[in-house]
Amino acid sequence: MDATTLTTLTYEVTGRIARITLDRPERGNGITLAMPRELAACVERANLDPAVHVVALAGRGKGFCGGYDLVASAEWRDPDELGDGAAAPAGAPTDPRTIQRNHDPAATWDPVVDWQMMSRNVRGFMSLFHGDKPVVCKVHGFCVAGGTDMALCSDLLVIEDVAKIGYPPARVWGVPTTSVWVHRIGLEKAKRLLFTGDCLSGAEAVAWGLATEAAPRASLDDRFEALLARIARVPVNQLVMMKQLLNQTVMAQGLHTTQLLGTYLDGIARHTPEGYGFQQRAAAAGFKQAVRERDEPFGDPGPSTFRG
Repeated sequence: MDATTLTTLTYEVTGRIARITLDRPERGNGITLAMPRELAACVERANLDPAVHVVALAGRGKGFCGGYDLVASAEWRDPDELGDGAAAPAGAPTDPRTIQRNHDPAATWDPVVDWQMMSRNVRGFMSLFHGDKPVVCKVHGFCVAGGTDMALCSDLLVIEDVAKIGYPPARVWGVPTTSVWVHRIGLEKAKRLLFTGDCLSGAEAVAWGLATEAAPRASLDDRFEALLARIARVPVNQLVMMKQLLNQTVMAQGLHTTQLLGTYLDGIARHTPEGYGFQQRAAAAGFKQAVRERDEPFGDPGPSTFRG
């Protein structure tokens, strides 16, 4: 896969830095089935390029990533429900793996179909973790839901101080499939976020140990580039060895098994009574409205009130 065939992101090399940039700004860099596959292909290009010492991951537009691009899939309904001759909304999914997410509750659900789809996405996100070279992610604006899979599978995170990062689908219709929250911030803090779906600000993300550094938008790029330049000075062989050594501690804690469970549970979360109710509300009122109604009772205060 070369730069001319990429549809969801861009890839370029400047000096010793390979730059992967999510490039669907009109959709908040929403994740499609193609994005994790293109991501893995770009990471492999960086792995095989002896000139590359470090990978920079960022997003174009007003934020890093708003999660999965679910508007079409969550609002999709069977044409039979819409009346004779009616068609699903423009952009509605035709891939059976995607339609499986929204199947008729009266029909049989095959959890393996969901797992096969999402496990491939997990492998794409985890290419950042398993890739030979260090990956530094820059988050501005927002990084929520599935977007956190890419940010947290990266090795280091530099974030805008007022950016929003978290996993609101913990409230309904989702389980984090890469399952790295505990490994990044510890069990208690991960429970605090995933029992509520609350988000952290960039400044809080640093205080909680989720991010390496926070900076105002005006200086975020400078801080990001300074860290990339510092890592790029280290010989490639040293960087590869350091990443392999450090990642072994996480793998020894059972991350692979946890991800297997998390991916199955994510499918289950979309097929609970509440999950079906959320999808049906999205079909009736639109995905964004369904999300607003899900989140309004929480007020989204964020964890700043939590000091326990």
